[in-house]
Amino acid sequence: MIESKYLQDNIENIRRLLELPTLRRFETRSLGRLLKLSRIREYADGEEIIREGDRDPWLYVLLSGRVRILKDGQEIGRVATKGELFGEMRLIDAGRRSASAVALGRTVCLAVNTAARDRLAGTASEEERLDFLLLLHRIFAEYLAMRLRVANRELAEAKKRIRDLLHARRDG
Repeated sequence: MIESKYLQDNIENIRRLLELPTLRRFETRSLGRLLKLSRIREYADGEEIIREGDRDPWLYVLLSGRVRILKDGQEIGRVATKGELFGEMRLIDAGRRSASAVALGRTVCLAVNTAARDRLAGTASEEERLDFLLLLHRIFAEYLAMRLRVANRELAEAKKRIRDLLHARRDG
């Protein structure tokens, strides 16, 4: 893995973040705060990004490339769209990672240190800390809503295919 230093709070980095569908609706000030807690990480093909069972504080936003999601060594999904999140369960709890994430080809991610939300308590005003927590949870909520819409569509399509197969079998 190649990792940048913490990103600078500059207009170019904020502009790039605003291009991501996940972050498009947020204020520049909030994104600047997010940048201060983030790093750019580049992974080689097959390199592990998240290890199932680990306890790490990172939330990832895909900037380029693709990621395989593995549970007990079995592929259960892929992350392939710029701006997609993974490792998002970290926003809900500090539990162990429920799945692994592995780079497919060269993959670049924005890695956000969610543990920093606790460190903000001593250095930021209560309003700034709450603003940052709201940003993290809003990102998660919007992403979760998008994933539920996709899951609902896929479920409806799968039920239709099953129904069509049953009708074809009965009629054939």
